[in-house]
Amino acid sequence: MTPMDLRGVRVFPGFLDRAAQERMLEDVRAVARAAPVFHPVTPSGRKMSVRMTSAGQFGWVTDRKGYRYEPRHPDGQPWPAIPASIREVWDAVSGWDGAPECCLVNFYGESAKMGMHQDKDEADFAAPVVSISLGDDALFRVGGTERKGSTESVWLKSGDVVVMGGAVRLCYHGVDRIRFGTSTLLKDCGRINLTLRVVT
Repeated sequence: MTPMDLRGVRVFPGFLDRAAQERMLEDVRAVARAAPVFHPVTPSGRKMSVRMTSAGQFGWVTDRKGYRYEPRHPDGQPWPAIPASIREVWDAVSGWDGAPECCLVNFYGESAKMGMHQDKDEADFAAPVVSISLGDDALFRVGGTERKGSTESVWLKSGDVVVMGGAVRLCYHGVDRIRFGTSTLLKDCGRINLTLRVVT
């Protein structure tokens, strides 16, 4: 499959068909049962609009102590393993000779969004970040490696995959909004975003 180029970010539209999305959704539900979703709080004390959990050796967390990776869920339990269905996407598109160490799972409700940010809490930026969209459409915005400057946007649909690597590994990006109810994958609508990273 030939990806679409968005300012150097590779977008694979329709990478996962409906059957693959449904199988992956079941795996995500199993992750959420083992590591319940929670509402993270930024270091400044603001509750984020997305809910999240993780799978893998590490999970990404934020609270008054700052943004960081932790080997355990806030309830003290280790994170569950990254499901094979998700790992297979990494193997197919990342171009990285190694396994992801974290799968961050973000749940977007009707009014949830994600401000422009860089993924820079990892120890090394050589490995790409791979993102998988499930559920409702999301307006994904990409800028450069500086906060200011022009941006471009694309609507991500259920089954789309995004790869940020190389020169655009540290690009600013975010989700401005979702189109609630545009997908029938999730019973109560909304969007799930899975982000695979190498932490160490």
